[in-house]
Amino acid sequence: MEIVMLPPDQRDITAGEVIALWRDNIGDIEGVDQITFEAERGPGGARQAISVDLSHSDINVLEKASEAFVERMDAFANTRDVTDNYNKGKLQYDFKLLPQGRNLGLTSNEVGRQVRDGFFGALAMRQLRGMDEIEVRVKLPMEERKDIRNLENFLVRTQDGVEVPLMDVVEVEQREAFTSINRRDGRRVVNVGMDTEPANAVGRVIAKVQEETLPQLRADFPGITWTFEGSQADMRESTSTLKAGFAIAMLLIYALLAIAFSSYVQPLIVMTAIPFGIVGAVIGHILLGYDLSLVSLMGVIALSGVVVNDSLIMIDYANKRRKEGDPIYKSIHEAGLRRFRPIILTTMTTFGGLAPIILETSSQAFYLIPMAISLGFGIVFATAIILVIVPCLYLVLEDARLAIQKGKTVEKVDVSETAVS
Repeated sequence: MEIVMLPPDQRDITAGEVIALWRDNIGDIEGVDQITFEAERGPGGARQAISVDLSHSDINVLEKASEAFVERMDAFANTRDVTDNYNKGKLQYDFKLLPQGRNLGLTSNEVGRQVRDGFFGALAMRQLRGMDEIEVRVKLPMEERKDIRNLENFLVRTQDGVEVPLMDVVEVEQREAFTSINRRDGRRVVNVGMDTEPANAVGRVIAKVQEETLPQLRADFPGITWTFEGSQADMRESTSTLKAGFAIAMLLIYALLAIAFSSYVQPLIVMTAIPFGIVGAVIGHILLGYDLSLVSLMGVIALSGVVVNDSLIMIDYANKRRKEGDPIYKSIHEAGLRRFRPIILTTMTTFGGLAPIILETSSQAFYLIPMAISLGFGIVFATAIILVIVPCLYLVLEDARLAIQKGKTVEKVDVSETAVS
């Protein structure tokens, strides 16, 4: 059953609340194996929050392991609609041609074709009716097709035109047939999917499953393996791509700063703001109750290019004062005083511009909020650290340079005294 809700601004209830009420009122339905509730938003369609592929070389062990895993996931307080795609299908009859049938000139294909024609129908003719093509099939009467016991009276015609009972030429075995066989990378798998409530509990549930549930499942069923698919697989792929892009961005930032400062070390001072910005982004997510997501990581990468601006203008001003002949301490002190107001104004205006998105409660802004949190809180936290740590590192760099210079001078004097003596 599918329902279409009014736009968000015309109702005072969310899709999640409707699903919760629907589920509570329906309860358990007798005779139903699985029942799921899904809410689709946008063109992407509905996807379960967690998807796990279980694999084992023995299908019987895999069946038992998937059942045990579903039961354990049902016991979680934050999981809903735990389902698996394992389905044995319906009962089927397998016919094996006996030597007696082969002696009569019958083949497996011939026997199968005649049985199929009897129950499904043999194509006698096609007839056109207007623009439609009608197939005329000849088959056994309905009463004979209803009862499978009529197979005992079914006659098979040999190539010589002799009719023999089906059961005299074949051996019949009844077994269950799989309606679908799911494989991933050549391995037989059973997929177990579930939703979480609330939606931001996905990370906590996955951590619990990885630490306790899956290791216990392997202990109970040796040889069982698993992989997280669905949204988690997309997350892994996107994260690896973001890592490569982040590394390239850092190299480009360093190269540009090294060219501007004509130094290989000062760019590192400027880039120390980046880790503090990431810490601020994490703190912002914790304070507002959001989990880190792929969109959050995109915000962190964007943040890395923004937070260097504050330390950049401070170091640049200090270098200009040093070129004019001011001592290093006075240069960095003046840089802190002169650049304090533009740094604070830049930070506050950036955070102020992002605040409406962070505080937005509509569903349209749901996916943008984590990125805004990363940018807003990251730049605020990084600025507070930059005003203190960057001047300190600037002076430490100068002390290290003087110490190295002094060491070289002492070494040169020692060499000169040795040569004279």
